[in-house]
Amino acid sequence: MEQWSFPPRFDADYLPPSGSRYWFPQRETMPPADRDACILERLKVLTRYAWDHSPFYRRKWDEAGFHPDHLRSLEDFESKVPVIAKKDLREAQARVPPFGDYLCVPGAEVHHIHGTSGTTGRPTAFAIGRADWDAVANAHARIMWGMGLRPGDTVFIAAIFSLYMGSWGALSGAERLRAKAFPFGAGAPGMTARAAMWLAMTRPAALYATPSFALHLAEVARAEGHDPRAFGLKTMFFSGEPGASVPGVRDRLVAAYGARVVDCGSMAEMTPFMHVAGTAETDGMLCWQDIVYTEVCDPQTYRRVPYGERGTPVYTHLERTSQPMIRLVSGDLTLWEGGPAPCGRTYPRLPQGIFGRIDDMFTIRGENVYPSEVDAVLNAIDGYGGEHRIVITRDGAMDELVIRVEISPERAARGADAMRALHDDAARQLSRVLGLRSKIEVVAPGTFPRTDFKARRVVDDRDVFRELNARLAK
Repeated sequence: MEQWSFPPRFDADYLPPSGSRYWFPQRETMPPADRDACILERLKVLTRYAWDHSPFYRRKWDEAGFHPDHLRSLEDFESKVPVIAKKDLREAQARVPPFGDYLCVPGAEVHHIHGTSGTTGRPTAFAIGRADWDAVANAHARIMWGMGLRPGDTVFIAAIFSLYMGSWGALSGAERLRAKAFPFGAGAPGMTARAAMWLAMTRPAALYATPSFALHLAEVARAEGHDPRAFGLKTMFFSGEPGASVPGVRDRLVAAYGARVVDCGSMAEMTPFMHVAGTAETDGMLCWQDIVYTEVCDPQTYRRVPYGERGTPVYTHLERTSQPMIRLVSGDLTLWEGGPAPCGRTYPRLPQGIFGRIDDMFTIRGENVYPSEVDAVLNAIDGYGGEHRIVITRDGAMDELVIRVEISPERAARGADAMRALHDDAARQLSRVLGLRSKIEVVAPGTFPRTDFKARRVVDDRDVFRELNARLAK
């Protein structure tokens, strides 16, 4: 296959013909069975590499009774290689700081250090080797090519440049693509209004951000006198949170900007994180299996579920040497189906993207509720003001769900009847989708703060319930 080796080596000057839909036509369109055979050979090399270079994997596999010599099929890989979780990585880094004993290259070869914030405990450090950073850039450029981006396009990166991998990964891909990279950033006071000004000035071809920030940016742009459609964006690609594959959210983004919306992104640990990503012709996400091998698994057994069923993605790097993840459990929830996709690529597809984290799910009176389901319903309702909060409470022995919904300024101007109509519509639609009764409170436009990063809309607050219940009773 085109430029597929381990360790990865890429021609830094390679670009496909400008009219090509594919960066690597053979890799992207080959029969899935042929690709699986190649992936199996790569997994044999990868597991031997990890065995030789990582005490972490050697110890983990010894405990499970696995040795690389045992790997003769993808079914062997699935059934014999144990999964790893984020807690395993944190424990390894506590034991062997700062990068853990799954760092498989000398420390002198580390080129980029990123990580988690550590706000809820010990942060996790991501060490990316110099050769791996080149491989990340090539993978992201290839996937961005599939989104429709081309050399010379301006890519406006409106995400925080800090520990967060999303912004840096988008930058690396844009640079390798020979695009004009505009690392604008996000997060500082007043920066959103300046982003609108710069977008109007530069009229870039593409914008990268989180969906929440892009919706917030559209509101601020209008307030500053700009029409977001006049920015001339052709492609907007998103990661960091569910949304770009949620119909209601995607439709609002398209309506605001008139651009193609592409969903992408898995986990920072799995950088190149764009290995699950849509294309110019394919909604949802493709699993670019020759970059990161993705299994969608039962969250209890970690065995693959059939196409058409839900499960949690389990990821394995195929082009990383510095901190290779081998069967890392994501903890997310998705549904997958087989290819080929509308764009002609033969990868498996996540048609609804990634719904969110399994541990974000909550249960109300026996019904499982995912925040992304609430997002999808509200974003499809006329009069929704763009933000909401999901309040999980308990009244006596019963769980309760209160959803506080902002009304749009246009609908609010119509008075109390319009607020009641939004209330009734939200209550009806949420009941139909969630299968349970929830209490709806319609609140004024601008009640909830907007975010320059990932939105946090779920509140588990038992004390506030009585206040809200009393207000609703009035």
